[in-house]
Amino acid sequence: MAAAALAAASLGAQADDREAGRKLFTSGAAPSCATCHTLRDAGATGEIGPVLDELKPDEARVVQALRNGLGVMPSFRDKLSDNEIALLARYVSQVAGR
Repeated sequence: MAAAALAAASLGAQADDREAGRKLFTSGAAPSCATCHTLRDAGATGEIGPVLDELKPDEARVVQALRNGLGVMPSFRDKLSDNEIALLARYVSQVAGR
């Protein structure tokens, strides 16, 4: 019984993280990720940056891009906390292309 409760709590936390990541993607950063990127899970259709559903970046690649910027993409190091960057990177890497 305890294992089932722990599993249910873990699934709930994952759903909460996914929703928080989606919110960061669509409106948590300025400019929002959705302004430039397409990501089906977020309902985003930006046409400036790469289509993340095709690129399918891993978590480390998203963290690096958010912290340092990439090409015309600005750095979000001073706009998002380390926790927000990690949450957003985990979200993108888990949903891109799915």
